[in-house]
Amino acid sequence: MLDTFKDECGVFGIFGHPESANMTYLGLYALQHRGQESAGIAAADGSQVRMSKSMGYVDDAFDNDALKDLPGHLAIGHVRYSTAGESRLTNAQPFLIDCAHGQISICHNGNLVNADALRSDLVRQGSIFQSGSDTEVVLHLYARSQARSIEDAIVESVTQVQGAFSFLMLSADRLIAVRDPHGFRPLALGRLNDAYVVCSETCAMDLIGATYVRDIEPGEVLIISASGLRSIKPFGSAPLAHCVFEHVYFARPDSYVFGKSVNEVRTNLGRVLAREQRVDADVVVPIPDSGVCAAMGFAEAAGIPLRMGLIRNHYVGRTFIQPQSAIRHFGVKVKLNPVRSILEGKRVILVDDSLVRGTTSRKIVRMVRAAGATEVHVRISCPPTISPCFYGVDTPRRSELIAATHTLDEICAYLNADSVQYLSLDGLMSAVGTGSAGYCTSCYTGQYPVAFPRDEKSYLQLALKLDKEAVTG
Repeated sequence: MLDTFKDECGVFGIFGHPESANMTYLGLYALQHRGQESAGIAAADGSQVRMSKSMGYVDDAFDNDALKDLPGHLAIGHVRYSTAGESRLTNAQPFLIDCAHGQISICHNGNLVNADALRSDLVRQGSIFQSGSDTEVVLHLYARSQARSIEDAIVESVTQVQGAFSFLMLSADRLIAVRDPHGFRPLALGRLNDAYVVCSETCAMDLIGATYVRDIEPGEVLIISASGLRSIKPFGSAPLAHCVFEHVYFARPDSYVFGKSVNEVRTNLGRVLAREQRVDADVVVPIPDSGVCAAMGFAEAAGIPLRMGLIRNHYVGRTFIQPQSAIRHFGVKVKLNPVRSILEGKRVILVDDSLVRGTTSRKIVRMVRAAGATEVHVRISCPPTISPCFYGVDTPRRSELIAATHTLDEICAYLNADSVQYLSLDGLMSAVGTGSAGYCTSCYTGQYPVAFPRDEKSYLQLALKLDKEAVTG
């Protein structure tokens, strides 16, 4: 329902725990916000890797019997939102194969920009693909490797791919974590007594009582085995390009991402936004849930009361049956409801994390006006989104991004708001606590840190089926 970028994927792995599958199940629960289409776990007991996966939420995918069928002291798990490949079970992760190097399982957060080129070459050489996922390319490269050891074969395969990738790989007796040299996607290492944990966000560690140790470094291949930890740095040097949208929207506020508290960064976004785009009003209202932290910062810096003027229904499923009779804005109303006593007769500032197409925001503004607000001012705690992402985030075509095709006055008129203002790019980086170096801001600038293979326009056209305006605009 909410008009936002779609969540990416989440990965979780654990080594050295007698209930590895159960721990992974709990870790995936904490990462459910990163993907709701499918969930899967692969576990190993030192001699064999077993796997279970299903479409739907984590609690749809597993029960006690399924977890009992995944014995062993090491496991990896994945929650998915499709950014490459259709939403179907054959694309659900982890993937598991058996080849000359033995069994290997893999799960992936990110997007490989050269996957199509590699896939075409592999098919010409006789490879048969079972899914539409870019991740499967890594398995074929691994299986075809002539390297003598598992670790050398892994290094040979992952150094051939380009783009954004945080991989977790599992053999019968070891767990391997890989992060691309730009560090697009987060990946953190923790400890749970004698066990090691690797996951997309630290909130998954909190749930199982693990302690954060450090981030997997950009360009690092970390092998976790009975011998302990071994780190390899097989990639060449590359400029850092952490996804800034992790701080804006994707990560949970209780996580630490790229070494920073998401809650504090997100609250800072609101503080800076209030200083940049102040407006006289009576109440600050967040659009739940993603706008809450920024709204708190905005209200604090502006000296305007924060009130929960919109209540979200957390018990609505992924789909719902619409009535045959027309109900205006039904899709929004079933999930959000205004609090008239807070909004009536008030000048309201609505704070949200982002504005993508604008369709849902338009309905929310109308809902707030219908509840009696005399003015409605929209404040967005990130810069205007003008470009699609190709590094693991499912985004609309450029022609569908309202900030790429409309002026600020046109956006304001479309939303039927009294004013609309965004956080500046400088303000965003100030709130994050660093200069622009080290972060990917391509969705706000159209400048991509990793070049696309072959002809860039053709790749963009293929990747998201963009129309001519989207490619050349």
